[in-house]
Amino acid sequence: MANGKDDKDDDMPDFSDVQSGASSTAPAAQVYQTYEVKPGDSLSKIAKQLLGDGNAWKKIFDANKDILKDPNKIYPGQKLKIPKS
Repeated sequence: MANGKDDKDDDMPDFSDVQSGASSTAPAAQVYQTYEVKPGDSLSKIAKQLLGDGNAWKKIFDANKDILKDPNKIYPGQKLKIPKS
């Protein structure tokens, strides 16, 4: 029995002409490698070894603020994120 409607989608809005205006200004996701702290390591020693610059220790510290509170207190066995850039 028809109730005056030819198509059940008549009440739905027509979005066929809608175009996406989405754009992202979010920065690209940071890529990390993981490093396990060894006895005698320091952030500057790790930075020199892996990043080529001992002064880049702050990049490592900043990437690991979730687990490091003091850059001078790292312990063997800790797994640190090392920024690749």
